[in-house]
Amino acid sequence: MTTKPWLANYPEEVPSSLTFEEIPVQEFLTRAYQKNPSKVAIHFMGKDLTYTELYESALRFANYLQSLGVEKGDRVAIMLPNTPQSVIAYYGAMYAGAVVVQTNPLYTERELQYQMADSGAKVILVMDILYPRVMKIMKETALENVIVTAIKDYLPFPKNLVYPFIQKKQYGFSVKVEHSGQNHLFTEIMRSAPVKMIDLPFDFEEDLALLQYTGGTTGFPKGVMLTHKNLIANTTMCDAWMYKCVHGEETIMGVLPFFHVYGMTTVMLLSVFTQNRMVLLPKFDAETALKTIDKQKPTLFPGAPTLYIGLLNHPDIAKYNLSSIKACLSGSASLPVEVQERFEEVTGGKLVEGYGLTETSPVTHATPIWSKRVIGSVGLPWPNTDSVILRTGDIEQLPVGEVGEIAVKGPQVMKGYWNRPEDTAATFADGWFLTGDLGYMDKDGFFYVVDRKKDLIIAGGFNIYPREVEEVLYEREEIQECVVAGIPDPYRGETVKAYIVFKEGFSMTEDELNKYCRQHLAAFKVPRFYEFRDELPKTAVGKILRRTLVEEEKTKMTTKEAK
Repeated sequence: MTTKPWLANYPEEVPSSLTFEEIPVQEFLTRAYQKNPSKVAIHFMGKDLTYTELYESALRFANYLQSLGVEKGDRVAIMLPNTPQSVIAYYGAMYAGAVVVQTNPLYTERELQYQMADSGAKVILVMDILYPRVMKIMKETALENVIVTAIKDYLPFPKNLVYPFIQKKQYGFSVKVEHSGQNHLFTEIMRSAPVKMIDLPFDFEEDLALLQYTGGTTGFPKGVMLTHKNLIANTTMCDAWMYKCVHGEETIMGVLPFFHVYGMTTVMLLSVFTQNRMVLLPKFDAETALKTIDKQKPTLFPGAPTLYIGLLNHPDIAKYNLSSIKACLSGSASLPVEVQERFEEVTGGKLVEGYGLTETSPVTHATPIWSKRVIGSVGLPWPNTDSVILRTGDIEQLPVGEVGEIAVKGPQVMKGYWNRPEDTAATFADGWFLTGDLGYMDKDGFFYVVDRKKDLIIAGGFNIYPREVEEVLYEREEIQECVVAGIPDPYRGETVKAYIVFKEGFSMTEDELNKYCRQHLAAFKVPRFYEFRDELPKTAVGKILRRTLVEEEKTKMTTKEAK
């Protein structure tokens, strides 16, 4: 065990240890319904759903799943953007005793087939436009039933009126599906299924709530087994950390997709646990998000750095009132200091960085929101969470200030990887979960993420951390987004390349960037190559895909050598 120096810097209002109720995740919704039945639970593009409507809809979905033969422990997949249906199905599947499998609507047939086959899901809820994609892969999976819905099912305006950021090709308004055999319509379920509680045995420690697949940046994605205990613990920790937020009086902005574990916990679970209102957007669009903040007045806005960057660089940001925002917890990628400072200046709220992984439900560390903060740090381990820096490839704990692998213990740490005992065993050492991230801890217990272990650049024998170079680049006002990667080099093994997106109306030359970097970085860290782009490849949650860029470089080299 560590000495936990971070506890000396905990906010007075946050206990170092919490007690977690041994309840299933869906009990959050039952209690919200019992306490605030008429309160708005979800606002979706002009439509409000109360906690009564959400609760009863979830029970209808649960009973229908049971009528399809879904039993306790069966997997039910949800392939939707952020809509009321995604929330209803999530809690409904759990009321039925099922394990939720969150599925990215942008998945290709190959990706979808792999996830459905690996998880063994029996039922999938899918957006209508994606129905043909599901039908093509069903025979290669355990899927028996497909439930189909459309974004228009919860739009309070005529069908021919479409919000400008909803593309017909992307979400679809025209796919015809019959309610028969293996095909089922969500609207029919909501009309006909009974509202009845299902009584099932429950094991807080062992029962799975969720199979959440990792991003699969290397190799095949792995199904992370998250128990009800994992999710209850992390949601309770999140609530304790945000101690100034009042139950029943906050509005949480739901832009982060719920098929990403960070959006799921910090919006969908936290909102229902605290009986607050969530405002959902099915995709991120800077102008729509600004209008929504101005009109709906969210007080909490969990996000990723690219979302905040997108808002700050919108040319009309000054037209909108963003002062309702109290706190934003940024995750999924490192938060540039310049973005943090400017966002706080514009909104008057707090923007702090957190840290975690899919395997930890996801949060393990976060910066205090309203007390001592250390710029550039991902903060302190959360209550009931222990963390150390281990020598890479060893279980030796390193002293303060030394870079090694971040390891954690806590009730939010996964049960393991689905059907992958060897991978599970390799991820734990002496009880510690090995994150694969490189970092260090200072004397006050604040942690710093240097980089992903696999993103470390080794050029000519020197270790180069991409984040350090990116922080220097982000200090230039001309740069909107950037990412640094190690690309193959026949002499140095790897060399540093920077991919840059400039703000509208701004630019710099390679020579100007090179001169600037040489003033702020050791010579071996300075990028040897710069590539200017209109946009960078990203995941659905907005994390820049560094590995995609590296693979592009390898492909270029292979093609060049072949010629």
